Amino acid sequence: MAQMTVTPVTTQSFLLDGKWMEEGDPVEIRAPYDGTVVGRVFQGRREHAEAAIAAAVKAFGTTRRLPAFERQRVLRRVAESIAHRKEEFAHTLAQEAGKPIKAARSEVERAIFTFTVAGEESTRIYGEYLPLDWQEFTAGRWGIVRRFPLGPIAGITPFNFPLNLVAHKLAPVIASGCTMVLKPAPETPLSALLLAEAVQQAGWPDGALNVLPLSNEDATLLVTDERLKLISFTGSASVGWDIKRKAGKKKVLLELGGNSGVIVHSDADLAYAAERCVTGGFAYAGQSCISVQRILVERSVCSRFTELLVAGTKKLKTGDPLQESTDVGPLIRESDAVRASDWVQEAVRGGARLLCGGQRKGSVLEPTVLTGTRPEMKVNCQEIFAPVVTVEPYDDFMQAVRQINSSPYGLQAGIFTRDAKLLFNAYEELEVGGLMAGDVPTFRIDHMPYGGIKDSGLGREGLRYAIEEMTEPKLLVMNLR
Repeated sequence: MAQMTVTPVTTQSFLLDGKWMEEGDPVEIRAPYDGTVVGRVFQGRREHAEAAIAAAVKAFGTTRRLPAFERQRVLRRVAESIAHRKEEFAHTLAQEAGKPIKAARSEVERAIFTFTVAGEESTRIYGEYLPLDWQEFTAGRWGIVRRFPLGPIAGITPFNFPLNLVAHKLAPVIASGCTMVLKPAPETPLSALLLAEAVQQAGWPDGALNVLPLSNEDATLLVTDERLKLISFTGSASVGWDIKRKAGKKKVLLELGGNSGVIVHSDADLAYAAERCVTGGFAYAGQSCISVQRILVERSVCSRFTELLVAGTKKLKTGDPLQESTDVGPLIRESDAVRASDWVQEAVRGGARLLCGGQRKGSVLEPTVLTGTRPEMKVNCQEIFAPVVTVEPYDDFMQAVRQINSSPYGLQAGIFTRDAKLLFNAYEELEVGGLMAGDVPTFRIDHMPYGGIKDSGLGREGLRYAIEEMTEPKLLVMNLR
């Protein structure tokens, strides 16, 4: 396997109460593609987590009183800083996450957009006037409702979007006047620490953001400590629901997994639908909670759609994420590629047909299309989180809807049809947080409400919606009699 070209290895300190700390245990960060060391970080210990929480509590006394224009100014400066360093961010993402450089640049642009919109939303945290004189004894009374920041917040982020998913927690924290202790994914902490530099330089108060790698054991404090008022977690369903069980009184936002389904009806533009399914199934090697995994196609057009899908899949180039021509890079760990390959082979042994892909080399798994699968196979009923999709025919549209609903997950779904009645029936019946009409479930723009139901999580991200989660309404009743 060819070696990636990487920048010199540096050891990154972590941010605690406005200071960059070189304490704890140095940990190597390795490129998923070939195992090259791309950086080192200091992993904090429990005492550092304790200090970070204390710093966030203290800083909240300042941030909760910051006027909207100051919060907006910080957010705009962060966006400008990311834009100024966009190639540095993109190469960091490509190295530590194995994300193809083209996709890495797109993630950087999304992060810029996320902070920019958060700046706008920081000035739009509206309240409400309430007339209260609806009964004789309440004459002369009226009320106002304002939203106030919750307090210190814990953020735990995953490896697959190590910049923009951090942004989706941090930007609304700043916009709402809260503070944060952030634990980035152990595989991809470098992007989060680069972002912390930008936030500190933008003038966010010391202690209002603390970013430190932690072991899972030491990070438990972020879940159980009652000084933290909300925990925002993105990751696996098993970990997320365990966090909810342990979180006590604090609010919990969970953005968890999925095995997203797509319905392609006979009246759809098949070429466009196939093109979007190729993108939705194989972007970032399928390592997205809303990656296309299950494709259901009306039987009369299934053969033609499958031909188009396979042809588009075969055009994708796998390899070194730092090569401009690479479409599909490695999975984050070789063990994940082995697991996904095993699931594919298990399906084939059970009667499925491999239409393309299926070969693995180290942590790189070829984009894979299967057909002839059954709903109970792992490639359908579990989250594969790899570049693997299944294609199966259906005869009845509502049966296809029920098949998508048979999953324990409910994040997003996609539907390709020109029939408005079918579309609105699906909107009524599909058990998901979002339905993409004329597109794949992988679609997301960063200000829309994003989240799922069932095992896919609780609450919503998307700047305005996250700000609502991170603030609480308080009523003032005025008696003018």
